[in-house]
Amino acid sequence: MAAAASSSLGNLNASSSQWLGRRPINRTAVLPTRRLSLSVRAAAGAYTDELVKTAKTIASSGRGILAIDESNATCGKRLSSIGLENNETNRQAYRQLLLTTPGLGEYISGAILFEETLYQSTTDGKRFVDCLHDEKIVPGIKVDKGLVPLPGSNNESWCQGLDGLASRSAEYYKQGARFAKWRTVVSIPCGPSALAVKEASWGLARYAAISQDNGLVPIVEPEILLDGDHSIDRTLEVAEKVWAEVFYYLAENNVVFEGILLKPSMVCPGAEQKEKASPETIAKYTLKMLNRRVPPAVPGIMAIDNIFLSGGQSEVEATLNLNAMNQSPNPWHVSFSYARALQNSVLKTWKGRPENVVAAQKALLVRAKANSLAQRGLYTGEGESEEAKKGMFVKGYTY
Repeated sequence: MAAAASSSLGNLNASSSQWLGRRPINRTAVLPTRRLSLSVRAAAGAYTDELVKTAKTIASSGRGILAIDESNATCGKRLSSIGLENNETNRQAYRQLLLTTPGLGEYISGAILFEETLYQSTTDGKRFVDCLHDEKIVPGIKVDKGLVPLPGSNNESWCQGLDGLASRSAEYYKQGARFAKWRTVVSIPCGPSALAVKEASWGLARYAAISQDNGLVPIVEPEILLDGDHSIDRTLEVAEKVWAEVFYYLAENNVVFEGILLKPSMVCPGAEQKEKASPETIAKYTLKMLNRRVPPAVPGIMAIDNIFLSGGQSEVEATLNLNAMNQSPNPWHVSFSYARALQNSVLKTWKGRPENVVAAQKALLVRAKANSLAQRGLYTGEGESEEAKKGMFVKGYTY
């Protein structure tokens, strides 16, 4: 009988090795012990209470995250779309427009900044961090160092930035940041390979643990890229496997679940799939994945504008999808963390001209209010402009 049991386990491990990375299948037996060490760490952590409070503040009713953490190169692409040169003066002017919008805090609870922006001030000398504090918006910081090719994979990527992360996080905390973002990606057309999924999951878990040790609430973000012609069922399959791996490693690294936020991609068909999905279908699949994989201890799920990630759908589609997810109660606060889904109309209204700043800020408030309504399940889509209905997908998009 022992031999038969051993054979059975061997077969199970072999058939699962593509996703489990050939770890012993009995790893689940270790989890209760690991979770016991988690409770000890949570009680002793210097920042635990603050982390939980910060996470709850960001995951507050009717509010979400404004993501303006684009690298200088990516911000330059945004500026070039309206005919502006990519220099610090223009980047500062655009971010000042966003961060000094009167009344923004009614709809926005957190703002993810690029390192340059965290240390910048307005032209009048007021720190951007203080502008956010005045609106009761929590400042956040992008801490990863970008994607590079992953050797041994199927043309996939891994995310850099763990080296020196502890010291950088401590400095960001001193500057006023209270949460962090680390974005890694998984490509369905490229597999994804077991190696890429494991690397993404382990990197996210190490980043999360280091962030919490330095007072920053980590946003956990394994983005499932929209590129490809795969079905929504294939996206669901991959998303479930990725999030299972992510939470396994979060537990292994003793991360306090009550002090994190998630930033998942919406479960959508590939951008090149001919059979499109309705907001109701996307919401159904996304919530199915989240209910199967995310513990209720996690306070907030901040969707990205694909939807959950900046980049794939139109501004209106992103908002409709979020609204559909909030038509019934969820175990967690389900809101938004949007970049282009909040900024696309703003950029085109501003056009780099000082006389358009007020109009551009009003455009930002329109989009922020729409998503605030969607977070409460009250968005109807009435009165939206044609510009807001235009898709934003860019094949092979780099952040």
